[in-house]
Amino acid sequence: MTAPSTAPAPSSGRGGRWIEQWDPENEAFWNATGEKVARRNLLFSVLSEHIGFSIWTVWSVLVLFMGPEYGLTPADKFLLTSMVTLVGAVVRVPYTFAVAIFGGRNWTIISASLLLVPTTAAFVVMKPGTSFGTFLLVGLLAGIGGGNFASSMTNINAFFPLRKKGWALGLNAGGGNIGVPVIQLAALAIIGAHGGPRVLLGIYIPLILVAAVLAALFMDNLASVKNDTGAAKDAAKDAHTWIMSFLYIGTFGSFIGYAFAFGQVLQVQFGRTPLQAAYLTFIGPLLGSLIRPVGGRLADRYGGAKITLWNYVAMAAATGVLVGASMRKSLPLFVSVFVVLFVLSGLGNGSTYKMIPGIFQAKALAKGLTGEEAVTYGRRLSGASMGLIGAVGALGGVGINLAFRQSFLSYGSGTGAFVSFLVFYGLCFAVTWAVYLRRPVVQAEAKAAAEEKPQLSYAEV
Repeated sequence: MTAPSTAPAPSSGRGGRWIEQWDPENEAFWNATGEKVARRNLLFSVLSEHIGFSIWTVWSVLVLFMGPEYGLTPADKFLLTSMVTLVGAVVRVPYTFAVAIFGGRNWTIISASLLLVPTTAAFVVMKPGTSFGTFLLVGLLAGIGGGNFASSMTNINAFFPLRKKGWALGLNAGGGNIGVPVIQLAALAIIGAHGGPRVLLGIYIPLILVAAVLAALFMDNLASVKNDTGAAKDAAKDAHTWIMSFLYIGTFGSFIGYAFAFGQVLQVQFGRTPLQAAYLTFIGPLLGSLIRPVGGRLADRYGGAKITLWNYVAMAAATGVLVGASMRKSLPLFVSVFVVLFVLSGLGNGSTYKMIPGIFQAKALAKGLTGEEAVTYGRRLSGASMGLIGAVGALGGVGINLAFRQSFLSYGSGTGAFVSFLVFYGLCFAVTWAVYLRRPVVQAEAKAAAEEKPQLSYAEV
């Protein structure tokens, strides 16, 4: 069999670097040229997504340094970060479909360039005397950085063969997530050296331009990537898409929500100065980002549902300790356990995402599909569901910031919010066990046996 060409071939009516033929499952093609091209696109995709995460979460840093002269209350700041998180979650849905419309390379250029809008706007308004409404509007613009994750994952998913997707998507996601601690570390270094928030924003403007230019020079579009509206509708109708969205709220929603809120909690509840808070805030997101691939590896070995189940047990236990630390106002215990909670959220990110293709593969087997037909079915629905699950999961960050806002308004501390998180993790544990780990119901077993089809069991997903 002749390996398809990887030379970018512009199609009639569209410009840019388009690859018309792409067959990563063909080992000869992959070893000869495919892997090199895929890795190159992965590298610059990670760069753009990384900066997108940084711009999305930059307000988690900026609010720490907006002192009394800015006229914002702690409730105002939690509301601001909640709305930034909300926009980042919502735009993940259209960003998922943008790759097929514009091309992976072209959309990376566009989405990276769009980051100039919120960054430049924040640079202009970041000064005392600006109204809260203006800050809120500019913060909403920063939410577009959250969409880069969805388009980047969709794009890279198409470049790699099935046997390499776990590694590639884990690296892509982890590289993006690290944008959270990097912006916090950058703030610590720049603002700590008396540079001010506007200096931090000014440094990111040329970095955004570099990411867009590098994407234009070194990335490619795949003509084979097309939007499957039928798959999207089927995924939206499938109950497992919404069940996994709920579970992803508990993992990624916790990660992004705590990333926005941690510094503010340290300031408001424990009286830390902006710099004192900044010294501590980056540790949790950094470790949570780095451990995400470990969650995927553990899921590969022991089953995603099992790792997710026990991860929720650990998250609930850590949250229980946080309730005690919050009530006793023990800063060392509070910070230590909060970092542990970040790590667990990152671990759960890896295990829950690993569950998704396994679930739809199990459904394919239950339908009596085998071989390539089963693989195609599972890949089609899991790919369509991932964008929706990622978007809904990010909404957990909105809930966390709103919960903290209400807790501080009602009780003057974050204790009430932590109690609600503890209850939620208990629900996530119950759902994981009930849906994916308990023995299949008798009726399902009887039906499968009667039809001589493989039994529907998710214990190993």
